[in-house]
Amino acid sequence: MTYSPCQIIGENRPSRFLITCDHASNLVPPDLGGSLGLPVSDMARHIAYDVGAAGVALGLGEALDAPVVMSNFSRLVIDPNRGEDDPTLIMKLYDGSVVPGNRHVDAEERARRIAAYYRPYDDLLARMTARRDDIAIISVHSFTPQLHGRPPRPWHVGILHPSWDVRLSDPFIAALEEEPDIVVGRNEPYPGHLPGDALDRHALRHGRQNTLIEVRNDLIEDETGQRHWAARLAPLLQRALDLAVD
Repeated sequence: MTYSPCQIIGENRPSRFLITCDHASNLVPPDLGGSLGLPVSDMARHIAYDVGAAGVALGLGEALDAPVVMSNFSRLVIDPNRGEDDPTLIMKLYDGSVVPGNRHVDAEERARRIAAYYRPYDDLLARMTARRDDIAIISVHSFTPQLHGRPPRPWHVGILHPSWDVRLSDPFIAALEEEPDIVVGRNEPYPGHLPGDALDRHALRHGRQNTLIEVRNDLIEDETGQRHWAARLAPLLQRALDLAVD
């Protein structure tokens, strides 16, 4: 089977929503030998991909009848949720793990990875976000329950957004806060905007409706959890979009 750095599921689905998953896979492409020299245990961690996020994204796509765009390479190969000039685009050390396959990445190899993996995904996002004027982009990610040496993270879901664009995020957070068993964090566990990131490139610079969902990954480690959270989030997203100001 021919390798592709990205994929789209349900391209012709009619919804206003476009579901994206920047860190869907922990795959190392064949032309890199299928490995970056890390043990399997590291490649199964958050450092390599967003655990469970792809399943949630696919479930949201089904529930909302929306297209889903997903990467097909590990963020350790190159991070499609960073700007091309970001120094963290290709990580050589991540959360205590040295990435052997990245230790000697030079400008030439960086440019090759941008052309081979990053730009095909970015181009697909550009094409799909331009498919209609009233697009609403939902970027799906996951986060770890606890960082080493830090307190446990209490949130089930974090909603990330910049301070100047809350059109979709505000009604979505309000809908989540009405659910008695969901702990939601605004711009938790990370700040809500990184210049040059995927939503900055494809939503904010164009004035498009958007929000970024972070689900705690211990809740979505298996298909049951992924389907559960997609089913919980989908009607709340639809309610939020119906209330959002264009």
